[in-house]
Amino acid sequence: MSTTTPQPTLATREAIDFWPATPLSPMEDKWQSLRCRFINAKPIGAWDDFILSEWELEACAWEDFHPHTETNFVLAGELHIHSEGKTVILGPGDSARVNPGQTGRYWAPVYARMVTIYGPNPEGLESHSFRYETLNKEQEG
Repeated sequence: MSTTTPQPTLATREAIDFWPATPLSPMEDKWQSLRCRFINAKPIGAWDDFILSEWELEACAWEDFHPHTETNFVLAGELHIHSEGKTVILGPGDSARVNPGQTGRYWAPVYARMVTIYGPNPEGLESHSFRYETLNKEQEG
């Protein structure tokens, strides 16, 4: 007789998922101007739901290829996004999405703080082609 772990159903799920606050921290020690915190999960392996995170860029740029959607909602500052020949500039309250299978370049000539939502990644494909760059604060990107 085999046993299986019962899967949660709508009736057995908690009414509220709660994630306590954690501080923003540099993506890597050598990238002090790129800070983030993953709120409900880290983007590792496959996931069927969304992943929520918060980011700060201070006179820096970040580029990567991702297999999932990435939607950015700007809270403060100015965020530039470039993908597939198109560039948008977002200010507080603006949002934009880079669709799956694209390389996105995100930069803040001075400062940007945003909430980011990664879409589902059911196949567990990994992001790659990471590139970080510090910018001169007067540089426009």
